[in-house]
Amino acid sequence: MVTNAPSHPSRLRVFIVENHDDTRNTLSMLMVAMGHEVRSVSCMREALDQLPAADADVLVSDIGLPDGDGWELMQRLRLEHPLYAIAMSGYGMAEDRERSLAAGFRYHLVKPMDIEKLEALLAEAARERSAH
Repeated sequence: MVTNAPSHPSRLRVFIVENHDDTRNTLSMLMVAMGHEVRSVSCMREALDQLPAADADVLVSDIGLPDGDGWELMQRLRLEHPLYAIAMSGYGMAEDRERSLAAGFRYHLVKPMDIEKLEALLAEAARERSAH
């Protein structure tokens, strides 16, 4: 699903990888309401196929995917520029968080996610993008 929002300075191109339809759709609608352009897929294979051409600023990926996991996705991605990557998972043990950071995610959010924290991370990503 690709959704466009009105353009403004903090608008980001967000790529969501989430296999749970309701979660993916809700997260997509929320980010569009925040003013971002969103593309979403349901599995690692689709992400590996579509993400390189998506020119995304931010990746939000579930760790548990039907055909792999978010950590493997990060290892297999070959992108021309780094992404501001956010992991999301139902698991928040210290080992899970450490593994996400080691894989290249900037943050590991535990589901259900704190929407204010997500907004703050997206604002940080927008500031970093505008600084480059």
